[in-house]
Amino acid sequence: MICQCTISKPTRISGIGLHTGNNITMRLHPAPANTGVIFHRTDGELTQTIKAMSANVVDTKMATVIGNGESSVSTIEHFMAALIACHIDNLHIYIDGPEVPIMDGSAAPFINSLQEVGISRLNHSRKLLVINKPIKLVEGDKQISIIPSRFFKISFNMYFNHPCVRQQYRSVNLTPESLCREVAAARTFGFYEEVEYLKSIGLARGGSLDNAIVIGKDKIMNPEGLRYSDEFVRHKILDTIGDFSLLGFNILGHIKSNKAGHDMNHKMVEKIIANPDSWRIVEFSEADLKEALQLPATLLQPDFAWAKS
Repeated sequence: MICQCTISKPTRISGIGLHTGNNITMRLHPAPANTGVIFHRTDGELTQTIKAMSANVVDTKMATVIGNGESSVSTIEHFMAALIACHIDNLHIYIDGPEVPIMDGSAAPFINSLQEVGISRLNHSRKLLVINKPIKLVEGDKQISIIPSRFFKISFNMYFNHPCVRQQYRSVNLTPESLCREVAAARTFGFYEEVEYLKSIGLARGGSLDNAIVIGKDKIMNPEGLRYSDEFVRHKILDTIGDFSLLGFNILGHIKSNKAGHDMNHKMVEKIIANPDSWRIVEFSEADLKEALQLPATLLQPDFAWAKS
């Protein structure tokens, strides 16, 4: 996609918050070019504005949380990945609670809603962050690196000492189509003991088998089973896409991750920003933009047919 994009008209998405258990509504509004993605907390006396960018990350323990002063929005990563899948660069989100609705634990419901409302091209070209030199971050047996590539690609290796998970590896060249087909529907997951502990301390109040894969002692507790045989690693890739979107640019580079989570993803994004000699910003020319704007809009939309199956 050469053009920056936003949604065609206002819409809303409602669902349960994973930790509060409250019903939360997000009202989405189109935004002009170069706005970025901005959340507005509307449940207080004054609306608090928080831009979705790495500098505003305030917590990464169980999800990616952005904040401004005392106001924050949690669990933004699945929604941010959905925006990447739908080419959306600019958006205002008015949210009446402290966390993005968990929906079914994946990015698929968000993509469906965005598809239904439609995507509009803007008369401004998109900028890409192109990796020139490798960057690496290591913490014990966890590591993450990014190397030059002609594509946006993520390779992820994970391991849990559990018979339902064990070692899983997947590598995906990420286009909107491959993101929708191979990654978007992969759900968040947790171990039964961990979920019960979180509930005992007042968290995960909205968590259920409807919005997460729950792993028991020796089996998957969800009656429908898994959507993919390697759904766990696919979801880790989904989280990585959402976390790296906080760079503020689409990426041309290959992310290689071993056992990394939200915390390391954020640290890596910060390290990329702190090493400008390792990347450059590329913007499409006015001629490219003019040609793209003349193409039928249907040629620029990813194939969402999977979401209806």
